Amino acid sequence: MSAIEMDRPMVSASLTRREQVVLSNLTEEITLEQIATKLFVTRNTVKSQVRSVYRKLGVSTRADAVAWAQTAGLRSS
Repeated sequence: MSAIEMDRPMVSASLTRREQVVLSNLTEEITLEQIATKLFVTRNTVKSQVRSVYRKLGVSTRADAVAWAQTAGLRSS
């Protein structure tokens, strides 16, 4: 494992695949409604998944989650 990889948070260890998809979509400047439409789910499902992501990452804002995703090298889908 390289030094760069060691500095990155472990994405797969804490987030489900779907939570990773939702997190990658948070990096785009789109609403939760637009994310829901893109993923073929309801806005409430996305809201629930976002709350789960925030809890697992220990953050409380979208900006913090996006910063975490950038540090982890997560790309938007």
